Amino acid sequence: MFSGRSGAIIATIAVIGWFAAGLYYFVLAPESVRNSQMPIAQTEATAAIGGPFSLVDQDGKRVTDQTYAGKFLLIYFGYTYCPDVCPSSLYAMTETLDILGEKAARVQPILITVDPERDTPEILKQYVTNFHPSLVGLTGSPVEVTAAAKAYRVYFAKAAGDDGDPNNYLMDHSAFIFLMAPDGAYITHFSPTATPAEMAERLAGLL
Repeated sequence: MFSGRSGAIIATIAVIGWFAAGLYYFVLAPESVRNSQMPIAQTEATAAIGGPFSLVDQDGKRVTDQTYAGKFLLIYFGYTYCPDVCPSSLYAMTETLDILGEKAARVQPILITVDPERDTPEILKQYVTNFHPSLVGLTGSPVEVTAAAKAYRVYFAKAAGDDGDPNNYLMDHSAFIFLMAPDGAYITHFSPTATPAEMAERLAGLL
């Protein structure tokens, strides 16, 4: 969780981010992004969500989807330079686990970066300390990250900044939080506007 000035900043960003996420999602997002975030129909296609991945955690350790077998997973694809929806979504995940209390031990929260160019294990390790203590940050090569995103049907693309600096950019990306079963099967996903109470209620019925 949070402490000191860093926690206060993250909490403030989260509140602003929840509003900004809703505004972006429903009003300002490009059509391609909105389409990538439309609720996924409950059909046979949902069976394709999720699957094997091989990435590196914030400690530099190689992990796979099997590393977390036996736990429910809350998976979010984002990045550490994200100004709004990412910190607000991760804060929502933190609040969800806090609401669950002891039951949260059966849930593994995961951030998978969509910006492996900047999000090294060292950067992720510093970033995840602002959220729940069990949050894991994963990165990898562009090929590995793209494969993981494809498995979860996540859209992401680099959006160049206005100043011409190639290192100053944002990432357009889907903003779902995925809930996966202990056997790796897809259960559901939460939109950026889902509240911690709503997510905790859904999880509590499974734990």
